[in-house]
Amino acid sequence: MTDFVNPIIEQRADPHIYKHTDGYYYFTASVPEYDRIEIRRAKTIKELNTTSELINAWYKPDVGPYSDLIWAPELHFIDNAWYVYFAAAPSRDIVDGLFQHRMYAISNRNANPITDEWVFEGQVETGMDTFCLDATSFSHQGVNYYVWAQKQNDIQGNSNLYIAELETPTTLKTPPQLLTIPEFEWEQIGFWVNEGPSVIHRHGKFWMTYSASATDENYCMGLLYADEDSNLLDPASWHKSEQPVFRTNWDKKIYGPGHNSFTVDEEGHDLLVYHARDYTEIEGDPLWDPNRHTRIKRLEWDNGFPIFGDAI
Repeated sequence: MTDFVNPIIEQRADPHIYKHTDGYYYFTASVPEYDRIEIRRAKTIKELNTTSELINAWYKPDVGPYSDLIWAPELHFIDNAWYVYFAAAPSRDIVDGLFQHRMYAISNRNANPITDEWVFEGQVETGMDTFCLDATSFSHQGVNYYVWAQKQNDIQGNSNLYIAELETPTTLKTPPQLLTIPEFEWEQIGFWVNEGPSVIHRHGKFWMTYSASATDENYCMGLLYADEDSNLLDPASWHKSEQPVFRTNWDKKIYGPGHNSFTVDEEGHDLLVYHARDYTEIEGDPLWDPNRHTRIKRLEWDNGFPIFGDAI
């Protein structure tokens, strides 16, 4: 089994690692400057930290609706092309208690996405003109799904999770369906938040993790799951854990683990990728603290259910 030394990459929050059919691992994450989309690739996960195969696929413009706070890019391969979903805002202004992010996408039809052939696709419209972020995608039985976090004005809190079918990789085919709201106390510390969804398909079920509460030591992860044969667009198909499945490890001083993704190691074992800090003394807003580092651990299974264990 591959052994990892954490953190595997420093100052990279919202990490997303994807192993493609070409044998390469691809890495995207928020950079501390929040000004660009960085993509790395390597033959092993360990090499992602030092690889020379790295590009800045897209830089924010100086002005306009997507000219600031580039958050949580995710690289996906959909319909034989590469797409990066990301959130961006027109400024750092907070309006009615929220930033003004919307979801956008860039694309690349080259077999190797570590090229300068990226095209800006524009906004991914959800039918709700409110704060949204953290889009991800997965496929099942020929259907592409889009999952993301968004504010709904008649629901208290910053963000809920929604799912829809995709018509194209940047266009929704079906209306958003609400999957979960921050209803438990552990989802409401500092901010009422459900965000950062990630999906893994194992043991006859789809498992969807998400992150909750403020982005300090209270940040933690929850879990939804649905049978693979159920209607994944029906919120009733999804079951929600009443307790967090991954949270601060006070003994090891690993604080606020969350905004995860899933991948596999070189032997095919499932891995949990996440970010965390190693201190709690944050000056000012945690969003401007750059030291959320990318970490990784093996994801275990017991009777078909994921065992997340302790942050390491």
